[in-house]
Amino acid sequence: MRAIILSIGDELVLGQTIDTNSAWLSAQLAALGVAVLQHLTLPDNQSAIESAIRSLAPTCDLLIINGGLGPTPDDLTRQALAAALNEPLELNQEWLDRLQTFFRRRALRMPEMNRIQAMIPRGATLLENQAGTAPGIAAILHSCRIYSMPGVPKEMKLMFEKSVAPHLKTTGPTILSRTLHTFGQGESTIAEKLGPLMDRTRNPSVGTTVSAGIVSLRITARFETPAQAARELDQTTELCAAALGPLIYGRGDETLQSVTGQLLAQKSQTVTAAESCTGGLLAKMITDIPGSSSYFHQAWITYADSAKTDLLNVPPDLLKEHGPVSEAVALAMSQSARLKSGADCALSITGIAGPDGGTHANPVGAVWIALASADSNSARRFLFPGDREMIRDRAAKTALSLLRFHLLGLRPPF
Repeated sequence: MRAIILSIGDELVLGQTIDTNSAWLSAQLAALGVAVLQHLTLPDNQSAIESAIRSLAPTCDLLIINGGLGPTPDDLTRQALAAALNEPLELNQEWLDRLQTFFRRRALRMPEMNRIQAMIPRGATLLENQAGTAPGIAAILHSCRIYSMPGVPKEMKLMFEKSVAPHLKTTGPTILSRTLHTFGQGESTIAEKLGPLMDRTRNPSVGTTVSAGIVSLRITARFETPAQAARELDQTTELCAAALGPLIYGRGDETLQSVTGQLLAQKSQTVTAAESCTGGLLAKMITDIPGSSSYFHQAWITYADSAKTDLLNVPPDLLKEHGPVSEAVALAMSQSARLKSGADCALSITGIAGPDGGTHANPVGAVWIALASADSNSARRFLFPGDREMIRDRAAKTALSLLRFHLLGLRPPF
């Protein structure tokens, strides 16, 4: 079975919103043995959408459209689909009743424009939306099955799982994928450690991608049966883990902060942070995780030298002698933060994020990160490349990674 994914929306074409729906759909279809031929993105233009449906349907077995099913004048997918099918839009009274009930239960008047959401092309089938007001539409054109779904990710995913996937049983091979994440080494070093596992003729295949300092491994298994694909995927995952060891911090949706938070919770440990150049970014990453209040209670942003002295008792003489971007100051910040907070561990970051302020001794990107615990207090200097945003991001992630290795009782391999 061959599929094409068509995404609709001016915000996608203009780059205002990232199209995560197509990536998710491709992964789901691959697992079902459906080959995705292409992704296509179009603006909210009825004639463009209609023309695309007419031209794409004869070239594939499955056309999945997401977006453009809302009630506003710029939501034109249902009208374009009706025109491509040469059928009029007809009112689905059952869905209209559900829409009216939806608004009535919320003590709201249903705007007249929402009525369009209860209309589908004659001969098409309505797909129930269990998370919103826009139903999906299923139709057939030139033996191509067309499924049009809302663009809201939560609504689209639930609709696909409940109303689309069950009808896509195929006899083709099963394609399963898994993503492993690493931090601390560059892509070329990771590839070197993986060696023959990255042979492009290998099945399962292993590829790498880089985003914001995270080097991710994409393992893809293509086999005749789901059981064989799952077995081979697990075996290659184990080989990658053996090659990279603790450089792999997680998989799938796991992040450095979520994995480190899990370790803190498991070990009943707490952490605090004292930040200068990162301006609270490290604390934000930690508290992005639900439940982080069990292991994170407070932090300090001591951006100015006076704040380091007033809030963390860093001696003025120490700042004058060594400068704010130094091992001595990083150590003083971390130790003071740990003692003041009562936390088991404290991370401190002080550096030069740029674009100005660099010197020969401390160029832009120079950052000291310290980690204090009950039995140790150590600091390391890093020189991060990139612009201000990149330097701050790498510094916060490196601090998290240092904490992760500390909790694992391991020496960081970077």
